[in-house]
Amino acid sequence: MTALHWIGWDTWFALFSHFLLLSMLAIGGAITVAPDMHRWMVGEQQLITDAQFTSSIAIAQAAPGPNVLFVAVLGYQAGGLAGAAATLLGIMLPSTTIALAVARFGQARADWKSIRAFKLGMAPITLALMLATGWLLAASGADWRSLALTALAALAVWKTRLHLLVLIGVGGLAGALGWV
Repeated sequence: MTALHWIGWDTWFALFSHFLLLSMLAIGGAITVAPDMHRWMVGEQQLITDAQFTSSIAIAQAAPGPNVLFVAVLGYQAGGLAGAAATLLGIMLPSTTIALAVARFGQARADWKSIRAFKLGMAPITLALMLATGWLLAASGADWRSLALTALAALAVWKTRLHLLVLIGVGGLAGALGWV
């Protein structure tokens, strides 16, 4: 099959509805449900080949932008632009709708004690996850300079109002100069 073979509305709807369902299972991002995408698109529906599936993920991961782009590439391989739209809309619609609904609910009830408690409780969890991510990224270099740069950046974020792009630029400059 080629990337531009004709598929009917029933197949576009099947792509949309299957990816809509997968969206509700994609805790941790769309890549977590890639095995089921492969099972369904390559094995059951035979919309694309195994090589097309693998290439779609590789192309999307190499491109700049969000990791979910591989879903659009898979859809394009299966059914052209309409296939890309069906898969991307299917995977994005539920999570976007839920995020908007929860944000509106929380905003409209910002004075509720339970909402304030939830936000206050989430703040340390979010900070801890960000700290763990920063630590993992810094520890991958595992030398004192990268750890010092991480600590300085964290301190600058905490104590100043420097724009994050400035800190990213300083980190990039330190890397370009061979300091880290």
